[in-house]
Amino acid sequence: MDARTRNRVTVSGRAGARALMFAHGFGCDQNMWRLVAPAFADEHELVLFDHVGAGGSDLSAWDRDRYASLDGYAQDVVQIAEELDLTDAVLVGHSVSAIIGVLVAARASERFGGLVLVSPSPRYTDDPPYRGGFSEADIEELLESLDSNYLGWSGAMAPVIMGNPERPELADELTNSFCRTDPEIARHFARVTFTSDNRADLARVTIPSLVLQCRHDAIAPVEVGSYVHDALPDSRLVMLEATGHCPQLSAPDQVVTAIREFLASPRSAEP
Repeated sequence: MDARTRNRVTVSGRAGARALMFAHGFGCDQNMWRLVAPAFADEHELVLFDHVGAGGSDLSAWDRDRYASLDGYAQDVVQIAEELDLTDAVLVGHSVSAIIGVLVAARASERFGGLVLVSPSPRYTDDPPYRGGFSEADIEELLESLDSNYLGWSGAMAPVIMGNPERPELADELTNSFCRTDPEIARHFARVTFTSDNRADLARVTIPSLVLQCRHDAIAPVEVGSYVHDALPDSRLVMLEATGHCPQLSAPDQVVTAIREFLASPRSAEP
């Protein structure tokens, strides 16, 4: 099966221009970029896709062993880039896909010339002096709750992840997205996501990177964004005046502005 079919790849925008590839987070699909990606359609080719197990991807391609770590998802992204013959593309990854993007950039730097990390976290559990925001007991409790009642977990966690309680429609959208995901695959992906430690991989990234951090994020606190920025060899950090873990939905204009400025910078624009 080719990667374009497996991952329901959609290509739009300006054909032949520098490509922007958008990668969604846990429990979501490419639709989560609908308020950001179109802003770049006149100047860039846009590549969107669903991770295997999400959205319109081919569920028959899901394999527990292949996706036992984030490396399996990174391999998929590299394959998509190879099939489309991308060069100097910019990978925009949200949440766990920000870290998948780190692995992709380290594995296939010849295909990518820039990396945008939206609400990244290389490790969710605290490891003093590193602060990930959760204790090991917190993560285990979260995963046990997800295992025992996925739909109930989705309804309870979506408002926490999204933030912005004054805009309940955002949490409703995230809840519905979670509930459309196959529970078995979601439980597996959640365990891989929340127990991974990819801090050492940050130093392997050689391309320019942009870290977008929300001012208030219950999933990836400010300290995490600062840690990622400091650990990446060539990065800039933009603190968004936004709340929650999904600024592409809650503050899309800020995300678009930050990405535009990054793309226009001399270092990022180098082929």
